[in-house]
Amino acid sequence: MTLYSRRKLLATSAAGGLIAAAAASGAAAETYSAAAMSDPGPRDGAEEAINPFEWQGLPTDHGNLGTLRHSFSQVHNRHTDAGWAREVTVRNFPISKNMAGVNMRLPTGAVRELHWHVPAEWAFVTYGQGRITAVDSGAQRFVADVKAGDLWFFPGGVPHSVQGLGPDGCEFVLVFNDGNFSEDSTFLITDWFNHTPKDVLAKNFGVPAATFDNTNRKDLWIFGAPLPGDLSADLAQSKQPFVPNAYAFPLGDQTPVFQSAGGAVRIADSENFPATTMAAALVEIAPGGMRELHWHPLSDEWQYYISGTAQMGIFHGEGRNNTVEFHPSDVGYVPQSIGHYVKNIGKDTLRFLEVFTSAKYADISLASWMNNVPHELVSAHLNIDVDTLRKMAQSKTPVVPV
Repeated sequence: MTLYSRRKLLATSAAGGLIAAAAASGAAAETYSAAAMSDPGPRDGAEEAINPFEWQGLPTDHGNLGTLRHSFSQVHNRHTDAGWAREVTVRNFPISKNMAGVNMRLPTGAVRELHWHVPAEWAFVTYGQGRITAVDSGAQRFVADVKAGDLWFFPGGVPHSVQGLGPDGCEFVLVFNDGNFSEDSTFLITDWFNHTPKDVLAKNFGVPAATFDNTNRKDLWIFGAPLPGDLSADLAQSKQPFVPNAYAFPLGDQTPVFQSAGGAVRIADSENFPATTMAAALVEIAPGGMRELHWHPLSDEWQYYISGTAQMGIFHGEGRNNTVEFHPSDVGYVPQSIGHYVKNIGKDTLRFLEVFTSAKYADISLASWMNNVPHELVSAHLNIDVDTLRKMAQSKTPVVPV
C-alpha cells in the first residue's frame, strides 16, 4: 500500500489528487480500489497532508483512538509588544488529561512576569538564552542562566520568573502536570498588588502608603524590562541561602544513557536532577532509525517534536491500533502503559521530548520482555520457532539502528 507524503498531498489538487498520486506512482492502491479511495469533496488537501495516515492508514491500523496529535502551530497565539505564548491543553487536545503544554518566546529583555501557579512547571529551552529566578517556601533562592538544551523545573506554588538574554532572547516549551492548566491561570505579582489596599501593603512592607501610588500596572504577563547585569551580581544581591537542589539542569550536555548507530537517549529524572518530580527524555533518532516497541508503566507520555518527521504507531489493546505522523512543533500524547513505537521517516535527525508526571523515568521493552520469559512459552504464543526467537533482538534497545 502506498502512503502519500505531506509534500505530495500538498501538491495535488482538491478534486482528486489522492487517486492521481496513486496512479502516478503506479501503485493504484494495493489494498484499496480507486473507487474506495476517491473523495469527490469538498476536501481540505492541506489538512489531510499533515497526517496522511488519517486518510489512508496502515493495514495494521484498526479502530479510532481519538486525536493523538495536536500542534502549537494550530492554536491561538497570545501576543504582547514584548513576546508571545501559545498553549495546548485538554480543551483543544482532549486526550491530554494529565499534562498541558505552553510554547513561549521572550526576545532580549522580555520578562515573563513574577508569578506562581498550582501545578508544577517543567521546561526545555529550544533556542537562545534566558535568566530564571525562584524562591522556595524556606525563603531559599535560586538564580541561573539557561541555554538551548537546558531544562528547569519549578515545584507547584514556587514563585519564579524568566527573562530573555542577549543576543536574541530565548524560546522554550513548558509542561504542567495538569491537563486543565492554562498559561492565563497564573498568580501575577502586579495583579495581587492591584487588588490589595495600599494601607495593607504599607503595613506589610513597613513603608508609607504613597510608595504604592504607581504600582497599579495591570497584568504585565510578558513585558519589556532592562537587561539584567552579570549573573554574579544577581547571585550576590541577597544573603539568603540558595535552594539545596538547583532548579535547572543541562539535559542537552549530558552523556546519553543509551547511544547506537540509530540515535541517542538522554534522561532527566529524580536520580540525576533531584529537584524534579517530573521525568523526561530527549530522544534523537537517525533517518531510518526507530524508538523501539515499548510502553511506560508509571505515567502518561507527553511528546514535543523539535525536528524531523516521525511516524508513531499506538497499540491500545482491544484490537485497536492507530498510526500518526508528526512534524516540528507537534505535540503527541500516549496514555500510561499503552504500547507504541516512534520511527524517523524523514531525511533529517528526529529530535523529540518525552515528558512524564512521574519522578522516575521508566519504560518496558517488548524485546526485553520476550527474552526474559521462556522461549518455548513465547513460541507457543507467536508460532515462531525457538531457534529463530534466539536470533531476534534480545535486549532493551531504546533506539533501534537503521
